[in-house]
This record gives sequence, C-alpha cells and structure tokens, in this order.
Amino acid sequence: MSLVGSHKVRVGICQGGHPHPDGRRRALDRRWLIGIGAAWVVAGTGLPGRRALAAGSTEALLLTCIDYRLTAATTRYMAEQGLERKYDQFILAGAALGAENAKFPDWGRTFWEHVQLATDLHHIRKIIVMDHRDCGFYKDIHGKDLAADPKEEFEIHAVQMRRLRGDIARQHPKLAVELLLMGLDGKAETVA
Repeated sequence: MSLVGSHKVRVGICQGGHPHPDGRRRALDRRWLIGIGAAWVVAGTGLPGRRALAAGSTEALLLTCIDYRLTAATTRYMAEQGLERKYDQFILAGAALGAENAKFPDWGRTFWEHVQLATDLHHIRKIIVMDHRDCGFYKDIHGKDLAADPKEEFEIHAVQMRRLRGDIARQHPKLAVELLLMGLDGKAETVA
C-alpha cells in the first residue's frame, strides 16, 4: 500500500516477532520497540566518549527527506560544515513539506515533539531544514513534476521552508534556522 496515494495507514502489531522464553512468539509492538530504543539510548550514553555528546554538545537538528539518493551527500555536506557527530537528524518525506501538510498532520505533531526533545536533551542551537530537488512527495502534493522547471521548483520549496522557519521562530525563538535545497548532485543552495 502506498502512503502517498492514500490517507489510510495500517497501524498495529508487526507480523514478525521473536521467541518468548516459554516458547511462544511474542509480537513486536510499539511499547516493546520504544523500550528497546530507550535501553539503547541509556546504554549509548554510558559508552566512553558518548556521555559528552548526550550532555549537550549537539549543535543542530537536521530535518531531511527520506530519499535514499541523497543520504551520502547529506552526511558529506554536514561533515564539510564541521557538524560531523554534532547533529541530530529527523527524517520525513518532503522534509519541510512533511513537517507541515494537510495530508499527514500527525507528521507535523511528531516533528514538533522531536524539536522539543532535541532542545531539552541535546540543547540544540539551530534547526537545519534540507529539502531536495526532484522530491516525489512535493510532486504528489502539488500534482506536478516540479523538476521540469527549476526556478518554480526552487520557489515552491522556498515558500514551504520559509513558512516552517516562521513557525519555528514563533515556537522556539532562541533557535537559529538554516534553509537549504540540495540538488541531486549533492550541492546545497541556501534559501534566504
């Protein structure tokens, strides 16, 4: 089932599972997964060199799209900016559009909860919003191939990112916001 083409999302217990001590298979549910995640975070902060990171040396929260084509370029860009191991990353289809859209409003609520968490736990100082060209989610929401007109594509991304920047400024006025549009070649353009 495609999430892009439908508002319906199947929520429930995963079909997989792991053996239970009494021989039954225990289903993977959200509470169990959250518990594993919490245990991983606690264990990770006890490792040498990790305690300082958990204590607040994270500089930014990076919001990016799910597109697999740009994961290496995004990591490389952040390292080139001197931010390697100094940022949290939050990933939503469409990045800025994923954080604010009528089709999936829960995504926006989840984004704001993560912003608050990153602020509280890691004392982030800025949010970097990185959209990218040829984004399938923008194409779906806007109903046309924006990549066909690079100027229009830039403007549509810029409008969405500026809207999100304004909302961040209202909700978290102490956070700086950086807006970027990455091309499929891995080069990032600043959006003013």
